[in-house]
Amino acid sequence: MDYPALVPGTLLRRYKRFLADVRLDDGREVVAHCPNTGSMRAVNVPGCRVWLSPSDNPARKLAWTWELIALPQSDDSWALASVQTGRANRIVEEALREGRVPALAGYSALRREVKVAHGAGEKAARLDFRLDDPARGSAFVEVKQVTLKETDGHGYFPDAVSERGRKHLEVLAELAARGQRAVLLFCVAHEGIPDVAPAAHLDPAYAATLRDVAGRGVEVLAHRCEVMRREGVPVAIRLGRRLPVLLERRVDVALD
Repeated sequence: MDYPALVPGTLLRRYKRFLADVRLDDGREVVAHCPNTGSMRAVNVPGCRVWLSPSDNPARKLAWTWELIALPQSDDSWALASVQTGRANRIVEEALREGRVPALAGYSALRREVKVAHGAGEKAARLDFRLDDPARGSAFVEVKQVTLKETDGHGYFPDAVSERGRKHLEVLAELAARGQRAVLLFCVAHEGIPDVAPAAHLDPAYAATLRDVAGRGVEVLAHRCEVMRREGVPVAIRLGRRLPVLLERRVDVALD
């Protein structure tokens, strides 16, 4: 997925969930839309370099959207993380259509935002993708963006209590019980994350449910995003190599 021309700056603060103050490199201070409803634990770091996408749409209240942040790593390098949760499905869809997720390659059709029956009352739940093939049947895929890298150096999901995320796991488990292929795909949007585990220290119910459904046929995959740069400026982001998922990792980090 290609970015529009991004503008660099420095993060001053994020507030009211959807707003961020940024000082652009030209000295202007602007208010940007923060397209991330989560806690943004470990990626909301004032003083770090960020990149914004501009908009000339007169109907928009804010002309800027916060896209990326550069985060310091333990080896004195910097890793880019995408804070734009709305990009995750587009990144994954592009990879699925191009066959760059080997475990999900070979399907002939893809549908977005599919409704599936869920629960005793057969309520409708919504999952991100359905892949279909006459010979292989269907695969249902739910995507979750991961940006939380804890102080122990590992990646975790979620970054706060996620009842909605837990319900998605239950929907996937029901599909698996019916003989359907059900997949949770972690889109790891942080270049410095080497693996993913459930964040039992932040949401023990989600962690327990993830371990449970994985034992009942739900496949759990993780792929890390790669950010392409031109003369140091991010120009594109794509889904890259597969990462390990460690369901039984013991978390040893200090909570704020």
